[in-house]
Amino acid sequence: MSIPKKILVGEDSSIIINLTKNVLAFENYQMKAARNGKQVLDLLEKEDFDLVLMDISMPVMDGVDCLQQIRKLQDPLKSKIPVIAISGNIRNYTPEEFRKLGFDDFIQKPLDYDKVLATVKKFLS
Repeated sequence: MSIPKKILVGEDSSIIINLTKNVLAFENYQMKAARNGKQVLDLLEKEDFDLVLMDISMPVMDGVDCLQQIRKLQDPLKSKIPVIAISGNIRNYTPEEFRKLGFDDFIQKPLDYDKVLATVKKFLS
């Protein structure tokens, strides 16, 4: 059996974290959660992940600032990790604007978990 892919979820809502964990577990993905951008960076430094799902609006350090830090990491694998934005999109970014910011993809809140899985699989298969 193959090693489960590891997904890091940056999200400050416990409800979304728990739902996401349940959905990803169906596909045998392992998930760790971080509640703000700083925790995302701390976990990325310590561990290897295959993908990051990241809320744009988090306390301490938001998803956009966090992504810019990820893209500057010394480790080439970590700096190029696929990062998918999760957002209620109150700023009304277009998918192109998310890409310009450096995100690989974007999922609108409220989350449609079929779309979450399809998007994750697109990057991890």
